[in-house]
Amino acid sequence: MRTARGIPTTMRAAVTREPGHASIEEMPVPSLGAGDLLVRTAIVGVCAGDTAGWYVARKVPAVLGHEPAGTVVAKSETVHGFDVGDRVFFHHHAPCFLCRDCLAGRTTLCATWRSSRLDPGALAEYVRVPRENVADTLRLPAGVSFEDATLIEPLACCVKAYDRVGLAPGEVVLIIGLGSMGQLLVALAKERGASVVVGADFVATRRAKALEMGATGVVDPASDSVADALRAATRGRLADVVIVGPGDVRAMRAGLEATQPGGRWCCFWPTPPDVELPISPFDCYFRELTLHFAYSCGPADTREALRLIEKGVVGAHQLVTHRFPLAETRLAFDMTRSAGDSIKSIVIVDPAAG
Repeated sequence: MRTARGIPTTMRAAVTREPGHASIEEMPVPSLGAGDLLVRTAIVGVCAGDTAGWYVARKVPAVLGHEPAGTVVAKSETVHGFDVGDRVFFHHHAPCFLCRDCLAGRTTLCATWRSSRLDPGALAEYVRVPRENVADTLRLPAGVSFEDATLIEPLACCVKAYDRVGLAPGEVVLIIGLGSMGQLLVALAKERGASVVVGADFVATRRAKALEMGATGVVDPASDSVADALRAATRGRLADVVIVGPGDVRAMRAGLEATQPGGRWCCFWPTPPDVELPISPFDCYFRELTLHFAYSCGPADTREALRLIEKGVVGAHQLVTHRFPLAETRLAFDMTRSAGDSIKSIVIVDPAAG
């Protein structure tokens, strides 16, 4: 059945009931409330977080996916600024803009940001974008494809991380982990004027891709000391800024060892909740290190990410290696989790979207 607007009453969605799995199930198309949008999902990027067992276990059962792009097919009468037919990116969280955390620029700590969510999630044929989330929904410029738009959320996380550490032109940057996020961090470091960008990863194809993305050097942590590789690339200097992608204590410790005295170290993804990171206050004190933690992103970051994508700093053609239909969402999860030669997998929800 279809409504008077031609929208089906039911839809398919990829439902995760246990980590690493996704089954295609039929469910009702969400109904709109005041201030909401209904979006026909086109494409969704797969994030490593969608495949992290401990993280997903806290959410299931759920329709995952938070790197979406699609087309507005219906809207509440109270929505202004968007029209049916608009191509959009829509964020899975959005803040209230009014609380103390929002006013201080800490939007990801806002209670509204934490409670807001897409209905039922991006890996569905139709998604209700609630009133709160409409505040971080962006109309796509003509030159930005749906595939490009799936990079907005991950690139926005990178924008936030570099803003958090205060990356300045001429600095030395080390990026540990060269999956799709690491590749975006490489490109953004070069865009922001870093003089040396070194990437570390165990996978050779990812190291090669980092060089294509602008890294000045790469290192295999299985073969070489990350700190020694940095010194070789910089005539003895360590990194002013270190971004650690994997939620792995060994990677985090390697990043701390490779941080220049006076430098800034940033945790980009957490460990499981029961894991602790031993650090030496003595060492951090006398080296005057600053430790940062960058969780997700907010509206200012998504807008900057879209600007960078429109400018051509990064694009899907550089990163997307695997494409899957909605029915093969589980395979997309498997590909992302196994890493290997893949960089970025996407799920094409609407093959007609182009």
